Amino acid sequence: MASAYASLSREQLATLVPELLLGGHLIDRAGMAWCIAEWGREEMAQVAVEEWSGASPVYTRRMQRALGFSGDDVVTIFKGLQLDIGAPPQFMDFRFTVHDPRHGEFRLDHCGALMDVEPMGEDYVRSMCHDIEDPTFDATAVATDPRAQVRPVHRPPRVPADRSPHCAWTVVIDESHPEVHPSDDCLALSGSAAALVMLDPVDPLSPGRSSYDGPLLADLDLAAFSHSALVRIADEVVLQWHLLALSFIRAVRRRGDDATVRRLASKQLIGIAGLTASRLADALGLPRTPDAALEVLRLNPLLNPVAYVGTVASRDALRVGGGPAGEDDGWLRLVGPGATRALEAVVQAVDPTCSVEVGGDPADWTVRVTTGHEPAPEPEEVAVTRLSTGAGFVFRPRRSLPIRPIAQEAP
Repeated sequence: MASAYASLSREQLATLVPELLLGGHLIDRAGMAWCIAEWGREEMAQVAVEEWSGASPVYTRRMQRALGFSGDDVVTIFKGLQLDIGAPPQFMDFRFTVHDPRHGEFRLDHCGALMDVEPMGEDYVRSMCHDIEDPTFDATAVATDPRAQVRPVHRPPRVPADRSPHCAWTVVIDESHPEVHPSDDCLALSGSAAALVMLDPVDPLSPGRSSYDGPLLADLDLAAFSHSALVRIADEVVLQWHLLALSFIRAVRRRGDDATVRRLASKQLIGIAGLTASRLADALGLPRTPDAALEVLRLNPLLNPVAYVGTVASRDALRVGGGPAGEDDGWLRLVGPGATRALEAVVQAVDPTCSVEVGGDPADWTVRVTTGHEPAPEPEEVAVTRLSTGAGFVFRPRRSLPIRPIAQEAP
């Protein structure tokens, strides 16, 4: 099945990918508020640890294979971070230093996640910057080398209160380090349909970069990649969304019954699907019309990648079913006939006078956009997600410069 993103121009794709990375990051803003309400701050932090440790090694390896930058050094780790929903560009402003293949550093000149939690108090800052980051940074690095360690130089709570950069870390790969093993969630997710789905390979003849081989770049210039490569990157990034959601659902299931899992996962999905719809419409310059609402629904990560979800677009509808996503206990089980709130949140974020009409059965259904309704208020779940500073974040153009290992630079 052809990717939904293949219909976009190369320029549009270069704009879309950062939006998809940022949206993937904000999945936690859509979900964790409800976990706090359910179980409190400390249990929320443990959910986040299980969620990211389970998903990130799986999708990191997928992106390495897709763009041909597999390796066992710090450059490979840093390249992976640049294409990770955990580190959307600029919002999580990673600055890298490479000393040699086994030693590097990074700092965050701006941490959007910190900007979100600092107003909540020091306990929440420690939960994020200590309790969550310590195990999940190492879990991400394990995708490249199980003996990689990510350790803080300094990190929040910030002293003084305006300290910049917001944090700094070392990355060291050493045979003396104890080997980090994938979590049970990671091993389970490695066999999921989302982890195993095959996407179209990058066409090496498509004009532009077809891989991320060569030197690490300070800022990844997405516009330099080919149309084919950008389509694959977009599809891989939205798979990251699904893998993270699958991991979130596994973590929630340990703590709640089926009704709790469905309620919290649905709130997460409604919040992020609606907020992302609004940002995608703005980023692509789409009008606030019913036709644009259908287009944003077609492009929304909820119904992508096509090879995973099995979405087929026609002039006035989307048919959903036939993809391997139905095998996973993920978002697709939360939408369809009788479960339309996430779909409504998407189209109403574009045009509040729209709604959806869904017909069929849970395994094969069709959605159409209807119009002429009273303007719908923004769902509570979207409003909660919109509290993040990421909701209004604006990407800025940046130059893409190679990062050379310090040891190789002339004095």
